[in-house]
Amino acid sequence: MNDRIREILSWYASENPGVRANLARMLNHGRLGGTGKMVILPVDQGFEHGPARSFAPNPAGYDPRYFFQLAIEAGCNAYAAPLGSLEAGLVGFEGDVPLILKCNNHDTLNNEKDPISAITASVGDALRLGCSAVGFTIYPGSTERNMMYEQLREMADEAKAAGLAVVVWSYPRGTSVSKEGETAMDVVAYAAQIAAQLGAHIIKVKLPSAYVEQPEAQKVYQKYEIPIATLAERVRHVVQSSFDGRRIVIFSGGATVSDEQVFSEIRAIRDGGGFGSIIGRNSFQRKKDVSLKFLDTVMGIYEGSIQ
Repeated sequence: MNDRIREILSWYASENPGVRANLARMLNHGRLGGTGKMVILPVDQGFEHGPARSFAPNPAGYDPRYFFQLAIEAGCNAYAAPLGSLEAGLVGFEGDVPLILKCNNHDTLNNEKDPISAITASVGDALRLGCSAVGFTIYPGSTERNMMYEQLREMADEAKAAGLAVVVWSYPRGTSVSKEGETAMDVVAYAAQIAAQLGAHIIKVKLPSAYVEQPEAQKVYQKYEIPIATLAERVRHVVQSSFDGRRIVIFSGGATVSDEQVFSEIRAIRDGGGFGSIIGRNSFQRKKDVSLKFLDTVMGIYEGSIQ
């Protein structure tokens, strides 16, 4: 294990050896292993958005085994998915890629204004499947947020006791936040801070815009001249908001956009001190050879072989 990985693990000194070993397992795996950067393949979209919206652009994705193959061949640090996908696809790939079990999920058949995800898997399921971590989504801004925070606290406590790392998807959403505010600078930084305070080891947020939602936050950003003009500056502020960079912060790939836009965003994440990306639709909604080439470029930018 190199000095960079030891440094990152030192931020989690209060955790037991099992948690730190699983963090090390993900940080040391794949093409970016040992760099301190991460690219994770997440495939919860079948549950979250429906099968046709998720897999019709690349029908190979209807088969859960495909994503194990893609994550392994691309050299991803980990693969994250709900319970059914892992159970249906895991045979033959045991130990080939670190796994993150997404333990709560939300569908769009009842697209409520204040969402809350259902708990769909357990720490016991994660252990049974040989996972390195559990994943959990919270929606700061939803009127149901307090229940989600309490559910996360309970699951994180159980996961840590079992030696599993905790990955938190922190997505502001609900009637307390405007649509533009879901990616506002102050709101995304706040969401990252909340996830850190709730005990997340790895925090996943969306890339922030330069918009500031809360009037009181606006005053502070202006008074202290917090730099947020460029995406790299905004990434740096989100990382700063996550215990001054002492928590791993990765950024969502979001909806499918052009390759050049993705690569520009990856450069900003790298330059802003972000730890990496969790890229789903922008990677798997392509034929495998195209997806592998795309992920090769993403990882090349993070490792510095591509500018």
